[in-house]
Amino acid sequence: MSSTASHHPSSAVIIGSGVIGTACAYYLQRSGWKVTLIDRGEPAGGSSHANCGYICPSHVLPLAEPGMVGQALRSLLKRNSPFAIRPRMDPALWSWLLHFARRCNEPQMIEGGRAIQPLLLSSLDLYKELIRSEKLDCEFEERGLLFPYRSKAALDAYASTDRLLAETFDCPARRLDGRELIELEPALKPDLAGGWYYHDDAHLRPDKLMSAWHRLLTESGAVIRSHCPFEGFSGSNSRADSAKTGQGELSADVFIVATGAWTPKLDGVIGRRIPIEPGKGYSLTMPRPSVCPQVPMIFPETRVAVTPFRSGYRLGSTMEFAGYDESIRPERLQLLRDGATPYLREPYCEPVEEQWFGWRPMTYDSLPIIDRTPRFENVYIAAGHNMLGLSMATATGKLVAELIEGRTPHIDPSPYRVARFSNPDQTRHSATTSLHGADRA
Repeated sequence: MSSTASHHPSSAVIIGSGVIGTACAYYLQRSGWKVTLIDRGEPAGGSSHANCGYICPSHVLPLAEPGMVGQALRSLLKRNSPFAIRPRMDPALWSWLLHFARRCNEPQMIEGGRAIQPLLLSSLDLYKELIRSEKLDCEFEERGLLFPYRSKAALDAYASTDRLLAETFDCPARRLDGRELIELEPALKPDLAGGWYYHDDAHLRPDKLMSAWHRLLTESGAVIRSHCPFEGFSGSNSRADSAKTGQGELSADVFIVATGAWTPKLDGVIGRRIPIEPGKGYSLTMPRPSVCPQVPMIFPETRVAVTPFRSGYRLGSTMEFAGYDESIRPERLQLLRDGATPYLREPYCEPVEEQWFGWRPMTYDSLPIIDRTPRFENVYIAAGHNMLGLSMATATGKLVAELIEGRTPHIDPSPYRVARFSNPDQTRHSATTSLHGADRA
């Protein structure tokens, strides 16, 4: 591990030990920094734990795209739709939805995709390097990603999206008819219309990645503190001196806020309102079925994703805007089973080893925030990665380290600036005030 130049800081406290915070810690540690990660719960116990594990350059388009408002409204009229909004009086949510609706047009969709793609492409390359050089045991496989369809009309309709991805982003898929689909993936039922196959995507088992990555960090001198809620910063003028936590104050030269969907709870510290909404996703983890897919897949018609790991099998997805509700709703889990059943010969099996939910940190423009905070010159944000936190993590961690150290960024950071959001929070909190609700971050 290289030593850090003597003229720049040497210690960092990272708030949040999920995949984004862990990536930031790794790239700083590689440059010689002393890093401490803190987490309000168990390390990587949030949305980094049991997601579907995709590292997917194919997911270049933002969620806000033409026609999405109509799709969302139609979904709300359906009982147990994969997309759901729990009705409540929440001005922040309705403001978020309004901004999202305004971005559902092709020019802004393409603009968003051009900002998403560099993070995805860089991260895939960095994952390959990380897993090879550090020998991380995380079941990493490069088997691509498959989109099977039952409906010929829906299969044909995707052709325009494929053409856009090919011509604008150099990201084409291979179209498969029903016979070719079964040849590629015999675990599928034989009566499907066809599919689209992205050869370059990869996947891994997220919980194994996080365990191996944390072990690597601690063996190299990092400190990871669990059940250590963040309560605010102490500081003066424009610099933070220490992070106030439930385990005392932690001094450092630099601080990184990597708190995912909990980041809006920290608006008072950041100095600007952060329009992140928690988008609740679910997963079911079980042993591999006797007829198990080899290729990860997403069923666009039911919005259910399937990941075959070497050591297990996972169904995941759905999107529920329900605030910070911690309940696991059985009907949402049933949607995963029901959504896979029309496509797979053996869509699930028993016993279910884990029923899980996680809050995705959703921004209305589908872009993360990777930037210095307006309030403190030595506090950085790395949050808001939507449904692509795992897919974007390594590039984010490397970019944060470059920004902190003043090195030339390997990708353009300008699309991820916090200043793109209007109406900065005119908070009256001082730098030494504990944050209301920050114990949840």
